[in-house]
Amino acid sequence: MSATVTVNIQEAKTQLSRLVKAATQGKEVVIAHRGVPVVRLEPVEPLGKRSLGFVKGALPETFFDPLPEEELRAWAL
Repeated sequence: MSATVTVNIQEAKTQLSRLVKAATQGKEVVIAHRGVPVVRLEPVEPLGKRSLGFVKGALPETFFDPLPEEELRAWAL
């Protein structure tokens, strides 16, 4: 991991975009409260490598058919 960047909360508030960019570029970003480290910023996933989240596959045509009465009664509150 690259060099650690440590900032206090007030600086983090004003420099959040810069700190997020640094974290996504591999730098360790630590936010401190009164000089004591309390949290670390890290990327969730590398940018540009996320999928759209769609499930591959298809639903059968019967998926949209009305449910039988017995099934509807089971879901009734």
